[in-house]
Amino acid sequence: MLLTDLLTPERVRVPIAAPDKRGVVAELAAMIAPAGSEAYGALLQAVEEREAVLSTGIGFGVAIPHGRAAAIAELAVVGGVTASPVAFDAIDGEPVRLVFLIVGPDAAAGQHVKVLGRIARLVRHADTRAALLSATTPEAFCAAVADAEAS
Repeated sequence: MLLTDLLTPERVRVPIAAPDKRGVVAELAAMIAPAGSEAYGALLQAVEEREAVLSTGIGFGVAIPHGRAAAIAELAVVGGVTASPVAFDAIDGEPVRLVFLIVGPDAAAGQHVKVLGRIARLVRHADTRAALLSATTPEAFCAAVADAEAS
């Protein structure tokens, strides 16, 4: 499964306006489920519970918050670039600018893990991170992902 199969321009926010970790997750979650809906609440709860175990700030300015919620019918991925660096309790202590949010039902656990691994592999390359950070539109962000997947 390719990220470009799941991450379309409609699923990308450039820039993410929220100034803090909780706000970033909430802003991205609203791209999956309408804010205030039951699915939105379940999604936020699942991601917050996962964050309580260990931060999903993986280093190099990247975070991949994720969770499983039965209220979300199928695996969903959204992402983007924050307007300014956000403290995310990352493992390297550095703030985050690139964020990918992954959520889906328990039935999609295998896909969830594959997508998580795929994102982590792509963003470990400095040139890919630079291309994503320089994206000024959702289309440019998706093009950078497609280029990275083609390499």
